[in-house]
Amino acid sequence: MPASPHILQLTEYQPTFLAPETYPTAVFTHLYHAYDQDGGKLEVQFPNPRTNGRYCLTPQGWVGWIPASSELHLSLLPKVTLHNLFHMWQTAYRLPDIFWQDELVQVKSLREFYERLAVILAKMVLHRSRQGFHQAYLPQTEPLPFIRGRISHLPQPPQTAVTCTHHIHTPDLPDNQILAYTLEQILRSRRCDETAQTAVRQAYRSLQGIVTYAEFEPGDCNGRFYTRLNQDYHPLHALCRFFLAHTGPSHQQGDHAIQPFLINMAALFEQFVAEWLRQNLPIPWSLKAQELIHIGINRDLQLQIDMVLYDENGQVTAVLDTKYKTPVKPSQADISQIVTYAKAKNCHEALLVYPEPLQRPLDIWLDDLHIRSLTFSLDADLETAGQQFLQTVLSTS
Repeated sequence: MPASPHILQLTEYQPTFLAPETYPTAVFTHLYHAYDQDGGKLEVQFPNPRTNGRYCLTPQGWVGWIPASSELHLSLLPKVTLHNLFHMWQTAYRLPDIFWQDELVQVKSLREFYERLAVILAKMVLHRSRQGFHQAYLPQTEPLPFIRGRISHLPQPPQTAVTCTHHIHTPDLPDNQILAYTLEQILRSRRCDETAQTAVRQAYRSLQGIVTYAEFEPGDCNGRFYTRLNQDYHPLHALCRFFLAHTGPSHQQGDHAIQPFLINMAALFEQFVAEWLRQNLPIPWSLKAQELIHIGINRDLQLQIDMVLYDENGQVTAVLDTKYKTPVKPSQADISQIVTYAKAKNCHEALLVYPEPLQRPLDIWLDDLHIRSLTFSLDADLETAGQQFLQTVLSTS
């Protein structure tokens, strides 16, 4: 049996120095090309005078698991506690409370959390398979030796088959195809232990033969239509979105390569704040996330605003932009960006949202525009921090 890989733990934005002889140069070269140049997920510095002749690895706001080689895996840890990280996921992905049992919250690593969620998804799929997967009537056009449904095309002699359009009752639907594709991605990731892998494989086999293969994006799990017949698919698809969003392509070739599991903390923070506000804003306030606007005479410039807050009359009261990395003070670029958003929406409140208090917070007026930096703290209880944040947002809106 091959030896288990060494696990090197790194924390986001904190540099870790390694002596040149610690690992082969090829490992650092691979990390540089795959995760530094390709997306800036991990800053890789080669030995130089500034690093005192050592390699330096610094995660850039991404957490998860990177298989650097068969001998070395990187565990990228978040600055926030795992407890708060899990609850950010629950809120951002609208996962029901059933997923937040003590056995999940008390896990000690991201990999263990991934395995537990994979087992939960597998058990829910198997439970649905015993009840029977959701089916619907779909139109199908095919040549038949008899008439069924509506005739689409009459045969020309010597042909005898009649082309008919009819409906078939089938489970081969996107609802079920999403489940099969997600389970396959989990199996191919090879990030689960043997117990979890067996459960996922059993669930995947329950769908084989009844659905055709189709690929899906995380967004395909959103906005689906549910009725009393498939209402229980909603949490299933929420889980599928989680797995599809954080399962990246492998940078290694071969059937046995382990795929990276990476979460963009900046994107998660943005999704979490938006969803928390949406769930907790008092009536009649409302929030729109990722609002697209076009400005200019010919609408040439397109902007996408993180969050826009509306009052009971549908009037914009504030624009919000999340910034996950905590600087000493807001950068000039961030200020210019939020001012542009506020001017485009013709509102008087522009809010920059950070996960920690700034050493030099911002609170200024530009003509009739109030520009502030606010904090949605991730260090303590998220509900308490959220209520404090909400009160500050609404205080002058």
